[in-house]
Amino acid sequence: MSEKITSYMIRAYQKGILIPAFNAAYPEMVKPICDTLKRLETFGLCEVARPDIEKFGAIGFDVIFDEYKRHADPEYVSLHQDHVPVIDEDGLEVDYMKLLKQAIDLEYDSIMVDGSRLPLEENIRITREIVEIAHAKKIPVEAELGAVLGHESGPLPPYEELFESGAGFTRPEDAKRLVKETGVDWLSVSVGNIHGRITGAAKDKKKVEARLSIPHLKKIKDATGIPLVLHGGSGIKREYLLQAIENGLTKINIGTDIRQAYERTVRETGNKVKAQEEVSKHMEYLIVDYYNIKGSLESLKG
Repeated sequence: MSEKITSYMIRAYQKGILIPAFNAAYPEMVKPICDTLKRLETFGLCEVARPDIEKFGAIGFDVIFDEYKRHADPEYVSLHQDHVPVIDEDGLEVDYMKLLKQAIDLEYDSIMVDGSRLPLEENIRITREIVEIAHAKKIPVEAELGAVLGHESGPLPPYEELFESGAGFTRPEDAKRLVKETGVDWLSVSVGNIHGRITGAAKDKKKVEARLSIPHLKKIKDATGIPLVLHGGSGIKREYLLQAIENGLTKINIGTDIRQAYERTVRETGNKVKAQEEVSKHMEYLIVDYYNIKGSLESLKG
């Protein structure tokens, strides 16, 4: 599957087709993610990040892998190891190599190393090391450059203040260098997108409706020439997303929307089957009405 996801990402980048990636914050979310993508004949990713394991209920990369193998049709969905940080949202060092090698050994279809909290030189060095290890197994690698804020434990400034200042935006010249010196396959960038909060009461609140700097995104696309990724995909205004797809955006991560739908339904009803139905309902709205990518698999095949 690794070679398939690599070719699909390149075709999506070339054709302007969005590939959605849905985070499974709980093992029970894997089934509706896989089933919905197949039902809508849409290619996408089921993914799990370290914060899903540490802050929510995903349990472990092995657990999500087992659920994926149980429910996925690989024709429609691949498995991605999302967000393994070198330095996490709490400023702590992570045994990132152990976690990345675990996913490689499990044969995840793609992986992500997040060195965005490091100086550029260190981000490049670590990303290059991971690329060499993963590419030996023909597994594509996603990296991150710039600060996609929102996971930090402290309060953030008002969103409009962040956007207007360009705080944390990916520098095109740095992106060009990182891609050239590491051979990374996809790059997660910051152009106004933010993560949903993952701690305290804020994790249950409606996420800020974000916008994107399309001119800045285009500069990154021109500088790198590889598929670009937006983390914090929940809540981005549709008009910006459609423009972003025309300017290099290839993969978008959706976590908060479907996680909150799942958690809210479990909390209110205690019924995990109904919660799975809510995940599917939210996914269908995004795929059909918001992204307009129903049936995308056929276009990605050739």
